[in-house]
Parts: sequence; C-alpha cells; structure tokens
Amino acid sequence: MHGAYHKGIALYVLVTIMTGSFVVVRGAETPPEIKTAIEKKRQEEQELGNQIKAVQGALETTAGEKQTLQRELTQINSNVKQLDLGIRYSKTAAEKLGYEIQDTQYTIEESEERIEIRKKDIAEMLRQVQQKDYSEGPLMSILKGKSLTDAVGEIQALIEFQENFSQEIRELQGYTVELDQHLKTAEEKKHQKEVETENFKNKKVILDQTKQYQQQLLAQTKNKEQIYQNSLTELKKKQDQIDIEIARLESEARKDINISALPKVDTGPLMMPAQGRLTQGYGATPFALRSYASKRHNGIDIAAPIGTPIYAASDGRVVGVADQDLYCRKGAYGKFVAITHYNGLTTLYAHLSLWKVSEGQEVKKGDVIGYMGSTGFSTGSHLHFTVYATPTFKIAPAAKSCGPKMPFGGDLNPFDYLAK
Repeated sequence: MHGAYHKGIALYVLVTIMTGSFVVVRGAETPPEIKTAIEKKRQEEQELGNQIKAVQGALETTAGEKQTLQRELTQINSNVKQLDLGIRYSKTAAEKLGYEIQDTQYTIEESEERIEIRKKDIAEMLRQVQQKDYSEGPLMSILKGKSLTDAVGEIQALIEFQENFSQEIRELQGYTVELDQHLKTAEEKKHQKEVETENFKNKKVILDQTKQYQQQLLAQTKNKEQIYQNSLTELKKKQDQIDIEIARLESEARKDINISALPKVDTGPLMMPAQGRLTQGYGATPFALRSYASKRHNGIDIAAPIGTPIYAASDGRVVGVADQDLYCRKGAYGKFVAITHYNGLTTLYAHLSLWKVSEGQEVKKGDVIGYMGSTGFSTGSHLHFTVYATPTFKIAPAAKSCGPKMPFGGDLNPFDYLAK
C-alpha cells in the first residue's frame, strides 16, 4: 500500500515536469506585416545599391579621359545623382533597421517568456521535492517489507526526475544565452540605425556643397572651355610645386623612422578605413610615375561613391582637421583628418567631402570620422590613406600658399599594417 503511494507521488511529479516541458510560447510572435515590411525595404535597399554601383561604374569608366570642363560638369552631375540615391539608400536602410529592431524585440519577449516558464517549472519541481519524504531510501523500504517492484519503481522515478530536472536547467541556461544574443543584436541594430540616420543627414549636406561647387565652377569659367584649360595649366604648376616639397620633407622624415618602435609588420593593427575598390597602391605606382612630379605615392587610394563613410583605422586621438582647398584649391589633400593612434602609428584620411570629428577628440576603431569625396588634388571620389611613424609626423606650414596645416612625416606602406 505504502509503496504504491510513493510510486504514485513520484509519477505525479514526473507528469508535472513533463507537462511543463512541452509548453509552447505563442504570445510573442512577430506580426506578419513587420516581416513583409522588412522584405520590402530589403528589396528597395538592394535596388538603390545597384543604381549607385551603376553610376560609380560609369564614373570610373571616364576617370582616365582628358580633363575638360564638360567632363568635370558631367562628373559633378553624376555625383549629384549618386548622392541623391545615397540619401534614399540611407533613409531606406534606417527604416529597414527600425522594422528589424521591432522583429528582434518580439524575439526577446519570446525568449523572456520561455525563461519565465522554465523558472516556474523548476520552482514547481523543487516544491514537489520538498513535500515528498525521501528520508527512507529504497534499501530501507525493502528492509521494511516493501516489495522489490515498488522499490525499483521508486528508484526509476527518482532517476527520471533527476534527468528531467537537469534538462530543465540546461534549457533555462540555453534560453538565457539566447536572450543575451538577441539583446546584443538589438543594440547592434539600434547603433546601425543611428549611423544610417546620421549618414542620411550628412549626405544631404554633401549634396548641397556639391551643387554649390557646380555653380562656382560655372561662374569662374563662364562655361567656356578655354578659360577652364588655362586654369588647369596654372593648377598643374601649383600641384607639382606642392608635391615636390612634400616629397622632399617626407624623404627626410623616413630617415628618422625607428622600425623597432612600430607594430610588427603583418600583425594587422589597423582596419581598412573604407569600403571600396583599391585604385592605387603605395610607392612608385604607374599612376604616380605618370602624373606626380615626385613620381611617388605616399599612401593608397580607395575609390567608392561620394558620401561613403570613412572609419577610424584604430583607437586614437584626432590631431589634425583642415580644408586645404580654402588656400590651394585642388592643390593637395583638400579636406583631411589625421589621427594619432596608441601603437606608434598616425593615419591620414584625405580628399573628404565632409569630416565629422574635431581636433583633440578621442575616437574608437570603426567610428565614422568623415565621408569620401574628391576635394584637393583628386580626379574622382576616393579616399587617400597614408600611414606614418608617429614620432616623425608633423602638421605645419610646408608648402607655399597651401595654408597653415600641411600633414607630412615618415610614411610607411599601409599594407604592412592593415588587417588582411
């Protein structure tokens, strides 16, 4: 009689456990309209991305053509179109991320419900254990005259109880890890949405500036090719003078580079500062031999649509921000940002359309510091990226008529320090 009673209690607890284990959470499912909205925005984003790439392809096709007024005006018109598409792209991307955040929130709520159910199941199991008297072990039950069948049944019930209790704990742990991942995803998407919203605003600023430059160009040339060509001749002389002066200073600075004080080559301390296509490498490149008076390129060039975000290559402090076009339009780096890192390296980001940092500001690796453009000595939207040995780096007046801030120093091959 007593053995059957104990066995019945054990089976009751087991049934209670297994019933709790199969609870299905249905209250936190993402509404279908949100899933539909995400897919619609994804398709819009993809289509806009394809259009931006098409405009960029057309711009790169004409990059090697002779410089004429009409060619530059056509290039500006393409930049305006590209920026307009980029503005729509960032708006769409931010909207898509907003829907994805809602979707993730429903998933978080579902995980929280699962965790709550598992906690209740475990609490109920512990309550049942506390109510049940296990002071008599199975062996004592046999010695007191209970049947072997009843004792074995109790042992089996206890084993099954223990196994199911362990399963409940494992599931609780799994749901907790899952919830943590969903929370991280939500935070990442919120950050991405903030970035795209900021990109949307900044691309509108860049668009306005591009249109203003178009009007200035037409006013200066009076839409006449000869005036434009005459200005190009004078510009080339100025570019060559600046290039030779900087090359001389950097040649001297390279002699002072202490390699032992720098990060080891190929350890990848720097991230790629922009997405795009590599259009020029470091050193005596074919383009440098053909186009630069110094016959040398002190960095690398990455081409992408105007308004493409530029990222800090590593943690550091902004040590220089300037617009050289105010002093020598199209003569040098145009709008640039310089960052000194905590590893012996300093990086330069040039030809920006817009910067988003200020001197003295601390930045983290991957922070948006500006946007790609074609300011300074540039034939199309790209980022010029130079890596210097910090002890050799300076920002000072270094070229006549190019303003008070010229970055120069002992330059290094960026590929030696960029992450592969």
